[in-house]
Amino acid sequence: MWDEGCDYNTVREIRVKTTAYLGVGAIDKIDDILSRFRAEGVRALLCVSGGHAYKATGAWDKVEAAAARHRIRLALYNKVTPNPTTESVDEAAALGRAVNAEAVLAIGGGSPIDCGKSAAILLANPGKTGEDLYCFRFTPTTALPVIAINLTHGTGSEVNRFAVATVTRLNYKPAIAYDCIYPRYAIDDPALMTGLSADQTRYVSIDAVNHVIEAATTTVSNPFAVMLARETVRLVHAWLPKAVADPKNLKARYELAFAAMQAGVAFDNGLLHFTHALEHPLSAVQPNLTHGLGLAVLLPAVIEECYPARPGVLAHILEPLAPGLKGTPDEARKAAKAVEEWLFSLGVTRKLTDLGISEADVDKFCDLVEQTPSLGLLLSVAPVKGSRERVARIYRNSLRPML
Repeated sequence: MWDEGCDYNTVREIRVKTTAYLGVGAIDKIDDILSRFRAEGVRALLCVSGGHAYKATGAWDKVEAAAARHRIRLALYNKVTPNPTTESVDEAAALGRAVNAEAVLAIGGGSPIDCGKSAAILLANPGKTGEDLYCFRFTPTTALPVIAINLTHGTGSEVNRFAVATVTRLNYKPAIAYDCIYPRYAIDDPALMTGLSADQTRYVSIDAVNHVIEAATTTVSNPFAVMLARETVRLVHAWLPKAVADPKNLKARYELAFAAMQAGVAFDNGLLHFTHALEHPLSAVQPNLTHGLGLAVLLPAVIEECYPARPGVLAHILEPLAPGLKGTPDEARKAAKAVEEWLFSLGVTRKLTDLGISEADVDKFCDLVEQTPSLGLLLSVAPVKGSRERVARIYRNSLRPML
């Protein structure tokens, strides 16, 4: 296949709405990026990260050195947790205001990047809060410029206009999508991803697979999203087991980083539907639930519901995971079981009951799907009607493994 000839030591520029740098050593591009920002008059950066990986990967050392060279002050907010909250967004924005930040640099996976994007909006819209933003009390058209240094191969947030945060007091986990939060620059350096644990490695790449399965099957999808979807699934199928077996395998990390970047562009084009709409309430209620695991639990049941409406597309993009599909509606169960078996082969075997969720909880989660801002929009572009009955059926069919 064409990717066999890719040199993972060559840093190539990939242009979507964001200018992204992909390859081992891409972190060194931070010097050029900060040079450009300083030439534009940026003197202070709000840096948003989690509490550990930004330093452990060595990314922070590169950022500090480049900032010192270009006389840019750094203000670090390093308290972002998985499934970030609007409280974290408010705290990050407050720090940015205190130093008169003129741009935002996010370092980490989807949670720090989403928090950084959200803070960038608040810094350009004085008087607004994270809850205002995620409860859609205003529609932002401006944000401070964003740089994203991505430390996982799953989010896609480094190359698109999406962000997510939890409104804790309401158990809402909405998604926002605004042109003003496309990162201007993104860095995807596989060498920064070799410290991911085996479970993190699995879950972030499963997130990427979910992105493209949904993006390729919405009512607003396009051929570009389908093309990216097929290639993303192929790359994850081929390279995820290698990355789990050998975390330092740079070729595997490169291919998975490229797959996740493609997936981010795919759902920027095609949007998302059931799996993300139904997972967000799960991780809002259980903030320690890893997003990729929640998606893995739901994905087989979502495929079974959607396959009859998009059999040709799903047979095409799922071929690496479910070979032999003919693209006929009656294959829905077969396709769903094949994907579940693939997940199980990776060691991802938990279902909702294993997460402490029972049949009695289904109505509560259906309520949250209906009440959470933005999730109705995702369901509105699903390939089949996003009725409460269907949502409940997906949750119930995800309680235990398929028979």
